[in-house]
Amino acid sequence: MSYELFVSIRHLSAKKSQKFISLNTWISIAGVGLGVMALIVVIAVMSGFSKDLRDKILGTNSHIVVSNMNQSMVENYNDILKKIRSMKGVTAAAPFIMNQVMLINGDRVSGVVARGIDPDSEGVVSDLGKNMISGKVFDLKVKPNHFKKKNRQGKKRAGIILGKELSRRMGVGVGDIVSMVSPVSRVTPVGLIPRMKLFKVVGVFESGMYEYDANLSFILLKSAQKFFSMKNGISGIEIRVADIEQAGDIASIIQKELGFPYLVRDWMRMNRNLFSALKLEKIVMFIILILIIFVAAFNIVSTLFMLVMEKAKEIAILKSMGASCTSIIKIYSYQGLVIGLVGTLLGCAAGFVIVPNLNEIVGFIEVVFGIEAFPSDVYYLDSLPSKIQYMDSLLIIIFSVVICLAASLYPAWRASKIDLVDGLRYE
Repeated sequence: MSYELFVSIRHLSAKKSQKFISLNTWISIAGVGLGVMALIVVIAVMSGFSKDLRDKILGTNSHIVVSNMNQSMVENYNDILKKIRSMKGVTAAAPFIMNQVMLINGDRVSGVVARGIDPDSEGVVSDLGKNMISGKVFDLKVKPNHFKKKNRQGKKRAGIILGKELSRRMGVGVGDIVSMVSPVSRVTPVGLIPRMKLFKVVGVFESGMYEYDANLSFILLKSAQKFFSMKNGISGIEIRVADIEQAGDIASIIQKELGFPYLVRDWMRMNRNLFSALKLEKIVMFIILILIIFVAAFNIVSTLFMLVMEKAKEIAILKSMGASCTSIIKIYSYQGLVIGLVGTLLGCAAGFVIVPNLNEIVGFIEVVFGIEAFPSDVYYLDSLPSKIQYMDSLLIIIFSVVICLAASLYPAWRASKIDLVDGLRYE
């Protein structure tokens, strides 16, 4: 241990006459620790929210979507499917049809998105099967007489899967009949007549995203082709990849392979505004909470100035013994560094303990104050999501230590400028 570090630690450990300086030192350490802890907890919660939102979006949607820029549908898609499935990084691909329709049940009418899917391949490109709370995805293919008898005309109803909020809004459940109306009319000898078809509800899903649960329905791909008069065409191809972080690179490769007029978009591009807003909010929160550490840094400055005034005689004696200005600067810089390191380590330890137990802490606060911090019907959360980001935590530690060290430089420089004669004049 260098003598500069030894002297700086001795100065921080107060004697009876320096209890006020010691108290300020502990307040500075507590301020740094509180700032680091708050940063780690908040960044972990925001990262958890971002991951939870991403998982919910990708649970209903695929990682990459291929569509046709010139036409509303893609024809001869089997060759494209084979080409995409053979590409590196792609784990699955499936065709889909998407269109806006109206659902009618008695006097209840709702505008929704109807999505035509192939039940055999949908399970490998999305988590729809895992999100089912009533029925199964394969019930779209099951003959309707497994649920009810044929209707009066002897025809079998095609199946439809509704979102939880949509089924509640429409007042229907599994086994009920809804009418689907397309906004695109068909030409008949008597004029324009809207396309209309009756569907039987065979399942209900819950994705955890209100927008999807309230505005999305699934029907069989063949039923969608027939209803929307698309023959053997589809709206696009949805693709699942092994690593979602590489979805953008894989999408670029697929775009080069398919060329014009196909448009290939990955999940980050399709939800760019949402995830950009989350990233910006995370950065802003980091900047706001780092101010806590700046406040603690100002406390370090005041503590060191008082320490320099108290130790003017000792500084003069050190100089008379041959200590250089650089050594004096090191002594007081080390003090700021020690305060920063101790406070940062304590805050980091507290943050790493709080984050895994955050839901228990929130539950305790709710019981004590009789409040519900995160109502599930508003936030669609069973628990408060949190995920420790170790790279972010490392940046927080570096920022904290650097700020504390920088705060000690000016008082250390002032200590090195104390005149030897003035320091010893009255001794």
